[in-house]
Amino acid sequence: MKILQLGKFYPIRGGVEKVMYDLMLGLSARGVDCDMLCGGIEGHHGDFTVNERARVFCQHTWLMAAATTLAPSMILRLRRICREYDIIHVHHPDPMVCLALWLSGYKGKVVLHWHSDIAKQKMLLKLYMPLQNWLLRRADIVVGTTPVYLAESPHLTRVQHKTTVLPIGIAPVATDPEAVAALRHRYEGKRIIFSLGRLVPYKGFQYLVEAATHLPDDHIVLIGGGGPLREELQRQIDDNGLQDKVRLIGRVPDEDLPAYFGACDLFCLSSIQKTEAFAIVQIEAMSCGRPIVATRIPHSGVAWVNAHGESGLNAATCDARDLASCITAITSDAATYECLSAGARRRFESLFTFDRMIDGVQAIYSRLLATT
Repeated sequence: MKILQLGKFYPIRGGVEKVMYDLMLGLSARGVDCDMLCGGIEGHHGDFTVNERARVFCQHTWLMAAATTLAPSMILRLRRICREYDIIHVHHPDPMVCLALWLSGYKGKVVLHWHSDIAKQKMLLKLYMPLQNWLLRRADIVVGTTPVYLAESPHLTRVQHKTTVLPIGIAPVATDPEAVAALRHRYEGKRIIFSLGRLVPYKGFQYLVEAATHLPDDHIVLIGGGGPLREELQRQIDDNGLQDKVRLIGRVPDEDLPAYFGACDLFCLSSIQKTEAFAIVQIEAMSCGRPIVATRIPHSGVAWVNAHGESGLNAATCDARDLASCITAITSDAATYECLSAGARRRFESLFTFDRMIDGVQAIYSRLLATT
């Protein structure tokens, strides 16, 4: 079995790229030849070997627009190497890789990993739609990260007969007790509500900031991440006198993230649009036994990942009072907190571990090749 993961870019900057790279690592560790072809960003291009069964082919990117790489050399590279592979695993949405596959002449099996619809770039979608429809017809199987997104995406209506669910899986977040204790000491006497993500509109951070006005004074909201809304959110904090209850802590280095997941009392995901299809940060927090407060985004898998009443609570979107109510329902009652904390860890172990994801993708590949 020889697999090619085909997707956005390297180095990893988002959930789609992380899943693609993790699949390559997990499969190659189990003796499966698995390479990755993508566009390079931030000056990265060229080939490099990850291990004896995994290589990354990083093609030069001319530019990035609408979260898409323009890397024409990907087309030529795929035409040269595609016949070496039993399966090409395409990670969507990415018009560039879809075009490369269309022009490659590849005749083998195709797995289409439908991470999300194209929701924001309406004009791009209009131009891309014929190619996207071709990809849906061409795919032998369509993989989704949650059953909700697969069932409710309007683009997948005609391919329900060839869909399957493969939840994203990760290794548990490993926390350092000393780093956790230091962070707890910094916010001594506070219940820490942690949130993390790009400061962009679909993340709904303005509602989380507003929710802080309804939280008790012993709660503090820490929002990690940078982005274009930082100044606007800081003004909202200042105008409402929330300097002691909400902190924008900026981008958190990867090595420091475990301390925040370990030190927080709960994790809050305030996203408001289906652009947030899964939210890996939820399962990172769940792996630490932290209850989740997320939102009921229509047609998104977010509220499926965080099972209401099992691993946390789900609030209405764009509703600061409901966010605050869900947070305090968890933090104000010890029995509820312990129940949801244990439930978060159990749900992680039952659905979202790295090994379960690799087991699942291997089963998909084996089933597909058995029909050859």
